[in-house]
Amino acid sequence: MDILTEALASMRTGQPRSVRTEGRAPWGLRLPPVAGAGFHVVLHGTCWLVPLDDAPPHLGPLALGPGDVVFLRDGRGHVLADHPSTPAEVERPEQFTAGSPIGTVTVGGDGPRTSLLCGNYHLDQGRPHPLVRQLPEVVHLPTGDGHHPELSAAVRLLGAELDRPRIGSAGIVPALIDSLLLYILRAWLEGQPPATATGWAAALGDSAVAPALAAIHADPAARWTVESLATRAGLSRAAFARRFTTLVGEPPMAYLTRWRMTTAARLLRESEAPLTAVAARTGYGSEYAFAKAFKREYGRAPGGYRRESRNAA
Repeated sequence: MDILTEALASMRTGQPRSVRTEGRAPWGLRLPPVAGAGFHVVLHGTCWLVPLDDAPPHLGPLALGPGDVVFLRDGRGHVLADHPSTPAEVERPEQFTAGSPIGTVTVGGDGPRTSLLCGNYHLDQGRPHPLVRQLPEVVHLPTGDGHHPELSAAVRLLGAELDRPRIGSAGIVPALIDSLLLYILRAWLEGQPPATATGWAAALGDSAVAPALAAIHADPAARWTVESLATRAGLSRAAFARRFTTLVGEPPMAYLTRWRMTTAARLLRESEAPLTAVAARTGYGSEYAFAKAFKREYGRAPGGYRRESRNAA
């Protein structure tokens, strides 16, 4: 069971939006907050990511070079510029070229060129999966010098398709951008030193917690108990509960309920399954019991949630 893929799929509420940004020094672009999570890929040149005035002190100016990837967990507003001191313009409307899958923005003077792919992933930040919630606010992944080879390969492919669009590019570029999110998060999770990894970075590699998480994700409808999960993990009930809570951030049964409700919400958004079927697939013996649990978690009945989700789309 691929927990990373499932966790992201449970938060997705739409397709990524992306823009090719071309800047020539001096240039600066002020980017407002976005719903979901933001990202930037430096295709050519260098630039700086500068936080806005209300950002925490630890999110200082960040120098970016060719191949660097930045993931902004909460879609925080910020500035991109050739230098931290360059005044920033407000975000410009992107222009679209016939046949291109993304928009373009051009800004600046006639100095050295920087080219970026910028965008955001539409993720439900109202109920983020704890795997995403535990990420740093800004994830910076340099891909030069052999770092993160798979992510680096995806960046090179994106750059090649954007620099020289050919037959099939209109389908390839969106697919690569969609996959980029998984490459980013996998690179960060796998890049945490085992000796110092904490939270989900440690949980996914833990010999006791990882099998329990995989079991919950593989069959959320099963009648799991702390004892049955502990048996699968090869630990006593108490030892397993402590270890799971420490790494995952909540007790086993709380996470089970979270995942059942997350699965239910996704089924309601993306399928026509009747409520009785959604209830059965998420471990509830009756539609009434499921509806009561769902309303307690989401603040509205399953039918109302489904209608609102369809209307929003």
